[in-house]
Amino acid sequence: MKRFVPLAALALASGLAFAQTTKVQVPPGHAVATFAGGCFWCMEPPYDKLPGVSATISGYIGGQKANPTYKEVSAGTTGHTEAVQVVYDPKKVTYEKLLEVYWVNVDPTAKDHQFCDFGSQYRPEIFYHDDAQKKAAEASKATVEKSKPFKEPIVVPITMATAFYPAEDYHQDYYTKNPIRYNYYRSGCRRDARLKELWGDKAAK
Repeated sequence: MKRFVPLAALALASGLAFAQTTKVQVPPGHAVATFAGGCFWCMEPPYDKLPGVSATISGYIGGQKANPTYKEVSAGTTGHTEAVQVVYDPKKVTYEKLLEVYWVNVDPTAKDHQFCDFGSQYRPEIFYHDDAQKKAAEASKATVEKSKPFKEPIVVPITMATAFYPAEDYHQDYYTKNPIRYNYYRSGCRRDARLKELWGDKAAK
């Protein structure tokens, strides 16, 4: 899917790749939503196929270090979590719909991990950008808490969005660039199996 973020070169001669520092570009009339649900590779696809979504950008949010690299975030020392920013047209898709998609794509019972990835850098979290998003997220969480088909409590925090740092270019649209590796990871991590256990027929497909 087309991205509005100009992405820098993948790596220097040493093979190291650095996080992007460019802010996400939001077209007129569009809005931004930010969701953390474990591996950001797996959070792009469900939003990319949603009508009204213009772009998805994998990145890092919620920590203290500016311009973190993937290596730093994955080490669990920055306070950041992997997340995806969704650029969308509110006239075509509501924030409430984005929230519906979010819940069935995560394990909301897991506090500091998602599926086979452990550590706070993979924590599920909803980051709101204004009061309207905060209220919608809280209402959505309350609804899910009442209607969920499993017994475990919902432990996903709803937090005000802070600086978001787009991830290195090779992480963007990883599922389309490396479909074999992506599918192997997703299957090996039992992501879909766990989603099915939690959500049944509502689980993301």
